[in-house]
Amino acid sequence: MSDESILPNSQSTTPTQTPWWISDSQPLPAPIPVRRIATVTWYMAVAMSLLAGVVGALIGRSSFVGSNQLVSVHNSVERAPNSIAGIAARVSPSVVEIDCESSAGSDTGSGFFINNNGYVMTNNHVVEGAVLSGGKITVKLFDNHFYTAKLIGRDTSYDLAVLKIDLTNTAALQLGDSDKVEVGDAVIAIGSPLGLQGTVTSGIISAKNRPVTTSSDTSAGESSYIDALQTDAAINPGNSGGPLVDASGAVVGVNSAIASLGQNTSGQPGSIGLGFAIPINQAKKTAEQLIKSGHSTYPIVGLSLDSAFTGPGAKIANIPTAIKAGGPAEKAGLHAGDIILEIDGQPIATASDMVVAIRSHSVGDTINLKYQRGTVTKSVSVTLVASQ
Repeated sequence: MSDESILPNSQSTTPTQTPWWISDSQPLPAPIPVRRIATVTWYMAVAMSLLAGVVGALIGRSSFVGSNQLVSVHNSVERAPNSIAGIAARVSPSVVEIDCESSAGSDTGSGFFINNNGYVMTNNHVVEGAVLSGGKITVKLFDNHFYTAKLIGRDTSYDLAVLKIDLTNTAALQLGDSDKVEVGDAVIAIGSPLGLQGTVTSGIISAKNRPVTTSSDTSAGESSYIDALQTDAAINPGNSGGPLVDASGAVVGVNSAIASLGQNTSGQPGSIGLGFAIPINQAKKTAEQLIKSGHSTYPIVGLSLDSAFTGPGAKIANIPTAIKAGGPAEKAGLHAGDIILEIDGQPIATASDMVVAIRSHSVGDTINLKYQRGTVTKSVSVTLVASQ
């Protein structure tokens, strides 16, 4: 049983309109009788007026068209480098489409170059099916060139994976600092939703530190726990693994999950403005580990939690193996049955909240736990260690 595991029950036709040239008015009244000379004179006057008008119109049109005072119009519109169009033009060539073939069929996701040697970051759930079934992963570049990809490593705990294609001098995206992102900051998502490569959507950061838990159909019950950035930029199936960039074009998140109230016409959930991205600071650490060794770790306290506990708080399971021998929790004096109420002053509502909060830190960080044992509330400091 993995550390910080959550033990089950431990003991989503326009109507026809009358043309303007057809009058709905009553017929004109009969002309007033006049003397013939007067009638001839009237016709001549009308003819002269019409002729003058036509000549004047022709002269006026000729004068307007031939005028040298017209403002010149350029054939192209200049856009600022920091506009959405400018950022999209710079970022899009480094974003790729990922096509996966597995025993269950085919699927599409997104990814982006993180260095100049052909390394691509994406979500684990994008490639997992192909990896487990011995399928094929293909990377499609912005210029429509295709490359067979090799899996460097994947991490189910953070829903991340790194691929590599046989290509050098790839234009990599700049990785920003997700810790500096603030609610309300403008962001842009780029990817291949529903297989539509190069799709650009924009919005803002709607919230930070959202505890998001996702699970895969193929990972035998393994879940990913994300301390996510929430955005209202439209994110749909196929955007997974693509970059969420800030107003400078730097990546601040890896698009990973969406919330949906229903199904669209293709049978897939659509965007309702609730998208979630893995903060790039976490994704960067995981990617570096995967590139270096093919494996990655995450921080743990060394305990198992009871998913049946309804809170508030996260309850340590009442089983003999709930506290890992020699782990941080044991060294801190935590016991089975203790209820974790806060981590670093932030309230913990559920077991998932606690796992997300811990995994948002790094190995070696020291955190403060406030917990309840019976009727007594205590606090203790715990230094996180790496998962095995």
